[in-house]
Amino acid sequence: MAELGTTLNGQHQSTQSQHHHGTAQGQPGTTQAQHPGGPGQHGASHAQHPGGHGQHGTAHRPAAAGRLPSVLIATRHGESTANVEFQLAEAAGALSVPISCRDADIPLSLHGRRQAQALGHWWAGLPSADRPRSVWCSPYVRTAETARIALAQAAGLGAVPVTLPVRYDERLRDRELGVLEMLPKAAIEAKHPEEAARRRKMGELYYRPPGGESWTDVALRVRSLLRDLCEEEAGRPVLLVAHDCTVLMLRYALDRLTEEQLTALGPVHNCSTSLWRAQDGRLRPDGWNGVGHLAVEAD
Repeated sequence: MAELGTTLNGQHQSTQSQHHHGTAQGQPGTTQAQHPGGPGQHGASHAQHPGGHGQHGTAHRPAAAGRLPSVLIATRHGESTANVEFQLAEAAGALSVPISCRDADIPLSLHGRRQAQALGHWWAGLPSADRPRSVWCSPYVRTAETARIALAQAAGLGAVPVTLPVRYDERLRDRELGVLEMLPKAAIEAKHPEEAARRRKMGELYYRPPGGESWTDVALRVRSLLRDLCEEEAGRPVLLVAHDCTVLMLRYALDRLTEEQLTALGPVHNCSTSLWRAQDGRLRPDGWNGVGHLAVEAD
């Protein structure tokens, strides 16, 4: 099929920003997604790579054996204005960022909008059998904008119907960081030294900030979403538009990663594409965190 970026064993790197709260999210994710209308009820799961470790049991599998989407593509939203502000804050060691809105209301940057167009161009270039005609999306502004722009681009190229619905599901939302929300790394160390120390001790997978979520909390809603998605989208190619941590947990769940494998991953890049195919009763990885399509801007 069309270029999917690096293979699972690859080390593809990109300059795309990490989670806007400064958390080191796992490697890039590859996806394109969109979903029907109103706020939805379907969560996403991010699983990864080889390993075949069964410590996650069968939670990653659909309720009914053999009911799987033919292809599952996941993508992180395009670069957001918060991504830009956090990059600047981290470089300067700043203790704050000039963001006053809710995390859910943060929009794409101009560069992020161009990335979403490139994602739509990539979508249109996929083989017909792999081309998503169902989109599930986080309800946050930056993901909704990414899905809308990518869909408009793909539809403009005649690849999908203009009326293709986007399904919004709160289970695909970004990780909630509670008291650490909107704080650069330097600010966390300065204002919440005990939390910073507890975070280092617990590790990112299990650390839950006061009022927030751990990666495992996100994994639970992703697994829930996967069960619904596998049941409702059986036999169809699907695109998920989500966030860095959500895509990371999708790989964690689907590929049955260990904690060590998970934390060894790099950041999930903005508008990267990750793909899984139905095979032998499971969704098996076929590309991870691809960003080659972003090198060519859509017209």
